[in-house]
Amino acid sequence: MILANPAAICHARPMVPETGKQSWSLRELLHFYADAGADEALGEEAVDWFAERMPPSEEQAPSSERGAGPRAGQKPGEGGFSSDASIRPSKGEISRPLPAAVPDGAQVARARELAREARTLEELREQLAAFDGCNLKFTAKNLVFADGNPGANLMLVGEAPGRDEDIEGLPFVGVSGQLLDRMLAAIGRDRRSAYIANVIPWRPPGNRTPTPIETEICRPFIERQIELAAPKVLVTLGNPSTKALLDTQVGIMRLRGTWREHRTAGGRVIPAMPTLHPAYLLRNPAAKRLAWRDFLEIKAKLAATDPE
Repeated sequence: MILANPAAICHARPMVPETGKQSWSLRELLHFYADAGADEALGEEAVDWFAERMPPSEEQAPSSERGAGPRAGQKPGEGGFSSDASIRPSKGEISRPLPAAVPDGAQVARARELAREARTLEELREQLAAFDGCNLKFTAKNLVFADGNPGANLMLVGEAPGRDEDIEGLPFVGVSGQLLDRMLAAIGRDRRSAYIANVIPWRPPGNRTPTPIETEICRPFIERQIELAAPKVLVTLGNPSTKALLDTQVGIMRLRGTWREHRTAGGRVIPAMPTLHPAYLLRNPAAKRLAWRDFLEIKAKLAATDPE
């Protein structure tokens, strides 16, 4: 409960219900309000009780009072000093909350600008290494940019690095990567004839799912990476990379096995095949037959677009 006017405590002497006499002392009045549940005073200005209370800075205080304590004979609370000034904002002061732990949305525009400036894959890698607009960078060990042959006509894109990838600085080098290598070998490919990357180049802490804003911040870089690599066939591995690169909200189980299009900023259209992520196949081995069909489609498309 909130007491509407704290000043009334000092001046009012309410009626005692039984006698009608004004005989309550201030102490008794405070006990009465406490028993009634009024444990907070409501002042003339609204206070955000959920925000961190910051004491006035020294620069805001008169020079004669900076660093000075109560004068001789002065009690706490007199002359502008308060015994709880460290937690109670002064009149007119705005409580300042702690900085947010999520990246600023303005970084999306900054990422687009930096990605657009990169003229080569090496320049793009340098831009990403210097970019500090995504909080994932500060918890990851390494930037995971790409692996394989950037001149290959096949490019595969996953979602984000895991623990092994974070340690080595290369995508798909863990158990999922070993399965991906076998999937590529099944259609006569390997890392010398394919280019592999992720939408997110830094490992999320604990392998958690990247937030939408983290994905949006990183998306201009992977889109520019695809544009600069200029593959003839793009493969999106799993639901998150498919949604990010093909601009769709349809689930991967409905999309997989059907050809889609990825359009670059320059207007080039690249045939794209959504398929299941190797990590999903490790958890659901029966789905490997579906991925096998998708990779046969990829093999046929590559043969049609680049006949020998």
